[in-house]
Amino acid sequence: MNGTVLVVEDDDTFRAFIQTILQDEGYQVQTVADGVKALRLLRQTAFDVVVSDLKLPGKSGLDLFRETRPDPGAPPFIFLTAFGTVDEAVGAIKDGAVDFLTKPLKDPQALLTLVRRTIEAQGRTREYLSLKESEAAGLPPEELLFAGEAMRAVRQLVGDVAATMANVLIYGESGTGKELVARTIHMMSQRNKGAFVAINCAAIPDNLLESELFGHEKGAFTGAIQARQGKFELAKGGTIFLDEIGEMPLSLQAKLLRVIQERAFERVGGTREMKADVRIIAATNRNLREEVDQRRFREDLYYRLNVFPLRLPPLRERIDIIDLLAEYFVRRFSSQLGKTLRGIEHDAVAALRRYHWPGNVRELQNVMERAVILSRDMVRTGTLPEEIVFVSQGGQMDSRECLKGAERDLIARAVAKHGGNRRLAAQELGISRRSLQYKLKEYGFLDEG
Repeated sequence: MNGTVLVVEDDDTFRAFIQTILQDEGYQVQTVADGVKALRLLRQTAFDVVVSDLKLPGKSGLDLFRETRPDPGAPPFIFLTAFGTVDEAVGAIKDGAVDFLTKPLKDPQALLTLVRRTIEAQGRTREYLSLKESEAAGLPPEELLFAGEAMRAVRQLVGDVAATMANVLIYGESGTGKELVARTIHMMSQRNKGAFVAINCAAIPDNLLESELFGHEKGAFTGAIQARQGKFELAKGGTIFLDEIGEMPLSLQAKLLRVIQERAFERVGGTREMKADVRIIAATNRNLREEVDQRRFREDLYYRLNVFPLRLPPLRERIDIIDLLAEYFVRRFSSQLGKTLRGIEHDAVAALRRYHWPGNVRELQNVMERAVILSRDMVRTGTLPEEIVFVSQGGQMDSRECLKGAERDLIARAVAKHGGNRRLAAQELGISRRSLQYKLKEYGFLDEG
């Protein structure tokens, strides 16, 4: 389906003509004869574009256009007008309308071209907004992401599933590159011209997550001073990536299940049905099967998401590419900092290869950024964190380093034991969740995919 179009025209014959040429081109078309009915329909249903006569009974096309502008998801308008009202049409363009065509319509192709370009522009705008709002992945390019023997099978599976519309569930420890794999699936898919929109379900408070996903109407809750589009609207025609899906509260899981089943949703506080023309890729560092058994995750949603599971191996299973990744990060950070380094000395590479990398690629990235900052001619063992050097050498650390190392290992084991659930890990460690979050950042355990 090419898109949805609302035609507003009071002339029955001309309205039927416009409807026919648009439907023949593959568009889904609804028609109304006046502005009042059009406004009512626009408040109930989302359209990609409106083709409207400028002069209408009851409410003019220009009035209709202006009354829809406060909604951030309002569709663009293309006006049809007689020669006598061209000045008004020009004024509408100054107010934000796309363009106008004069009646009678001498060349139907002109309208088809305008509708197509308008819908394509909407897609580009959504992609720009989604990229602007999403955080930079901060991980290496695809050729390094899939490098090494342990990722060979993953690369093949990504290629197999990308061309389908199947939901994908990516499993992997924090820092293994789940978001970048999701982006790769999107770029290899037929939806690659649409937006890729990422949202971390663990990073947003439960009471705000529904609004982030589905948007909200003005006045939907305290502080909602204007309507706002959600991630599902921004991802229209593309892919939405739901990171840390295991952190989603049960109440919202039910609403997500409805979106998957019915391909529709409403904004918070709204009644207008939005079409969810998106592909869903989810990711987790938890064991979702265990979460289902513990009744913390809906079984029906689990099966809907787990259509095509992918497991990303941790960095400790990819020792064969440690040096490639480290060299990539040295080049990247050297360029950013305006430095010219000769690479990494042999002993430093050996130390990196012997380390266990509980924070995975994300931790390696942080270590190499620090090393580049401290380096003068090349990255040496002296520019690496002490725990990496001591652990790799099997040496003895002083009391302070021993204590830090023990604390780090305790945190790593607690987080791994509870599948990344920070609340349960903090309870076991006897510290607050905020303190645990601070320690995770201090030791390089960043919980981004």
